[in-house]
Amino acid sequence: MTYTSPILNVMTAAVRKAGRPLIRDFGELENLQISMKGPADFVTSADTRTESLLIEELTRVRPGYGFLGEESGTIEGKDESHRFIIDPIDGTTNFMHGVPHFAISVALEREGQLVAGVIYNPVTDDLFVAEKNHGAYHNHKRLRVAGRKELGPCLLATGFPFKGREGHAQSLAEMETMMGLTAGIRRFGTASLDLAYVAAGRFDGFWERGIKAWDMAAGILLVREAGGMIADLDGGQDMLTKGSILVANEYLQPQLLKLLKNVKAG
Repeated sequence: MTYTSPILNVMTAAVRKAGRPLIRDFGELENLQISMKGPADFVTSADTRTESLLIEELTRVRPGYGFLGEESGTIEGKDESHRFIIDPIDGTTNFMHGVPHFAISVALEREGQLVAGVIYNPVTDDLFVAEKNHGAYHNHKRLRVAGRKELGPCLLATGFPFKGREGHAQSLAEMETMMGLTAGIRRFGTASLDLAYVAAGRFDGFWERGIKAWDMAAGILLVREAGGMIADLDGGQDMLTKGSILVANEYLQPQLLKLLKNVKAG
């Protein structure tokens, strides 16, 4: 059975409520209002509405908590020790194109430490939850990272820059290195679910540069609670501020980190 607590119940109820309108939107993509935030960085009416709904629901039950959201930025709360980190639709481009691989991601920080996380794909009804020191779960099943020790049979996931962003050469060089050493690389376009899949043992590892705090906060806790190792791509623990991440099990993570540190673009 899934571990439950008051805060996980609050967060789960919020993402499920926010997910219901997204399912309707997903079925009526031709009516969705779409604008451009930047080169190939799309924001939809569904993004902004979902974030507003999440903030409303979470504030109602936990008044005073602060927020860091993809659309709203930083919202200071009276309770300075608690902050929710929200991505209303991680995988907006998938969502826009009718690809049912996207998620609502909500994490809770307490005094700067990630203590709870929820990742929810409303179309598939896949719910991943974790709370510090209480494990990670997918639809009532306890999660554990895969146990492979060698890179050869591993399936890895990554993200790389899209149109208008820097870092293509570095990403291509890293992928070339990893493709020659593993069973395969996947790029699904939703970092939160990539991290959840590592926690579930579906992927053996995941890395990405230029990633935002709201893309990875909940997933970081899921991987930790599933027994995985996490670092930024310099080998430290500043993932949320440096915007880079590498996760895998205890055997693979040091190998992957060494390889990625040595990859030079061009």
